[in-house]
Order: sequence, then structure tokens, then C-alpha cells
Amino acid sequence: MSRWRPTSDAAADLIASLRHQPLLVVLRPSNPQQAVRAITALAALGVHHVELAWRADPAWVGECRELIQAFPGLRLGAASLCSAAALEDARSAGFSYAVSPVLDRDLVEQAGPDLVLVPGVMTPTEVHQARAWGCALVKLFPAAPLGASYWRRLVPPLGTSLPFCIAAGGLAAGDVLPWLEAGVDAVALGSSLRVSEAGELDGQGPLRSLVASLTARSRLKRSV
Repeated sequence: MSRWRPTSDAAADLIASLRHQPLLVVLRPSNPQQAVRAITALAALGVHHVELAWRADPAWVGECRELIQAFPGLRLGAASLCSAAALEDARSAGFSYAVSPVLDRDLVEQAGPDLVLVPGVMTPTEVHQARAWGCALVKLFPAAPLGASYWRRLVPPLGTSLPFCIAAGGLAAGDVLPWLEAGVDAVALGSSLRVSEAGELDGQGPLRSLVASLTARSRLKRSV
């Protein structure tokens, strides 16, 4: 029996924001407060979507809540959720979306319509199952080994009504535009970004150029 459900308002809102800027940056600080400098730099560069990796730490929820309040102009999400406890922490912290590297029906059902869960998929079977469970967005992971054209090659066998696809895993700033042109809807960057022990975001040049290119791309699409 299919568990398909209509796209929630929260999911539709996230998709609309990602269509405007199809980029997410994933940070993995040892604690959320250590991400303040990097998040401040990302906001200054014009990045709109930032994910913070979940940690099994009693202070994580409260510190994330403070970050969400401190950066109201950013769409902050929780990353690397694989358990019910992690998902509940993301909800308690006030995140509007959470990203998982795995496809787990229990997590999909637990998230409900208000907390947007973006599950990880790789195979055609996982993409099909995520769609059947009503997942409006999915994370193609790990993306780099699959190649930029992989998602588009799923259309003939699975049909055009695929979920919104965020490619993640092993991609760098220079990969974003080619992957978008190849058919994915957004790209997440994580391991390719360098954050110092002091929490500073290093090597901002490529990311600054990428944000400028994405802004120009968005304006061009709106003008057509």
C-alpha cells in the first residue's frame, strides 16, 4: 500500500527557496557555537542554506536554538540524522528541515508535515520508495561516484515526477553549476570546504564566485 502524501507547505517553501539559490553548505563543528564564525562568513557571502551536523550532546539542542535565533535570515537545517533521537533533537532545536544520509521509513513517518526530512537515496529502488512515501525532496548520496548525469538517467525508467534532488557527497564549488546543468536541482557542499580549528571559513574565493554565478543564473531564469 502506498504511503504517498501531498507535498507539505514546509516542503514546498524549502523547494522554492532552493530554486532561488540551489546551494547548501554543511558544517560539522565539534559544537554549534564553534560554527558562529563560519556561519557569519557564509551569510556575508550570500549563502542562504546552511546545515549543522547533529551530535549526541545534551547541549546541542539549546546551542542550535540560539544559532537559529541569531541568524534569522538564514535557513538553517540539521544534517546527518540517522535515528529517532536525532530527529527529535532537530525538532526541539527549531529546525525547519533535517537531512539524513539514509532512507528510513520510520524517520520519514516520524518527521511529519512540519519538519521536512530529506532522506538519502542512491539506487533507483530507493528513489522510487522515497517517492512512494511522499518525500518531496531527497539527497542523492554519495553523488560524486555516481556522476553528474546519473539523476537525469533515472527519468526514462522512473518517470519525470522525481523528487527534488539535492546532490551531496564529494562535490566542490566548481562542480555545482555543471551538476545543476546535468539535471540535479541543488547541490550540498561539505567536505570540500575548509574550516579552521578557530572556526574560520578558509578559501572563500571559489564560494564567493559560485554565489555570484548562482545569483546571475536565478535572475536570468526569472527574466525568461
